Amino acid sequence: MKIIKYIFLLMILSVFLSACSLRKDAADLYKKETPLKAEIVIPDSFSENKQETIKAILTQGGKKVERADFVHFEIWKQDGTLQYPMEEARNSGNGTYTLSKEFDKDGLYFIKLHAGNDGSIIMPQKQFIVGKLSKSELEFLQKDVPVQNGTQEHHH
Repeated sequence: MKIIKYIFLLMILSVFLSACSLRKDAADLYKKETPLKAEIVIPDSFSENKQETIKAILTQGGKKVERADFVHFEIWKQDGTLQYPMEEARNSGNGTYTLSKEFDKDGLYFIKLHAGNDGSIIMPQKQFIVGKLSKSELEFLQKDVPVQNGTQEHHH
């Protein structure tokens, strides 16, 4: 008689557990993030004391991002002697965000884009040269040394 009770109990528990099984469309119920992508476009050459325009073209899901949540540029000189404050980019339309900047010192610079839209955040980085490089900057490029970040602070 006890065996029949255990079998009956086991059958009831099986029915309850089967009711908790995963739905076939469960994955469709969750938000699917579409990654944000950026292309940093810098002029072919920079001249000392001349206003230059740096662009970032943002796309997400194959479409231009017209109104990103935020787009900032961070620029610093490789040797650490100069670091510009993070600046908000200007929305120029059609997914293009720009920053006009004048550089008063020759050297190797880095630019980091901080951009976010619809929950996706990216921070691509690119290097560029203003004028002529110093001997130490040339050595830096030849050594393939890891790049130092401009700042460790997070401003978002």
